[in-house]
Amino acid sequence: VTLRLAIAAVALGALALLAGSRFPRGAALRDVIAYGVLQFGLNLAFLYWGEQTVPSGITAVVFATAPLQTALYSRILGVEAIDRVKLLAAIVAVAGVAIIFAGQLNVGVPPVGLTAVFLASTSAAIAVVLLHRAGPQSAWAINAIGAPIGAAMCLVASLLLGERWTFPASLDQWWPILYLAILGSLGAYVLFTWLVGHWSATTASFVGVIVPVIALTLGAVFRAERPPLVSFAGAALVIAAVIVALTRSRAAAH
Repeated sequence: VTLRLAIAAVALGALALLAGSRFPRGAALRDVIAYGVLQFGLNLAFLYWGEQTVPSGITAVVFATAPLQTALYSRILGVEAIDRVKLLAAIVAVAGVAIIFAGQLNVGVPPVGLTAVFLASTSAAIAVVLLHRAGPQSAWAINAIGAPIGAAMCLVASLLLGERWTFPASLDQWWPILYLAILGSLGAYVLFTWLVGHWSATTASFVGVIVPVIALTLGAVFRAERPPLVSFAGAALVIAAVIVALTRSRAAAH
């Protein structure tokens, strides 16, 4: 994760400068820095470490609680009032993701790894709230600030854990890191930070629950995977919950 963020930090800094992005100042800058610490530092460090022992399905279920956590912390920090309809939609979304990965839920998981994944999801939820509080900002600038913060924090975490450093030695080993740096950090994270600036924090957090549905669909289309029909029922629940949340947000805007 340090390699991924270090590569992304250089690219994002260059793109922010080329785009002439305005960097935040004052209170907005403090919230953006806090976002970088929580989203890129704590979230990714906990997530990468926890997923060494926690199956991806269980991780997806834990991260599906993001809208619930975001709604809670938005209320605590005075950013948004709790919307009961969105709260119900978030509960349905968690249930849908749990159904998709029902086969993995009875697998024994080390408590320490599960705790790390939960702390990652909590860090991400609070990060979204703080970023929303900062108001609309340049997505390039936000990530150009956050990525180097995260890289430095993950490097320190790796040192403290005494990890053995082995750099990728072939294209096959570099490809996943470059994919995450380019399509993840320069693509998905930039788009997500733009959404947070234009949607409510809770609504934006619903992006996370749709990811398992996309993974399920891609697996079926490109890898000929045949998940049980109940998984598709779970996917339908998630899609319905997201539609309700988006419809609710549109109604509130009018």
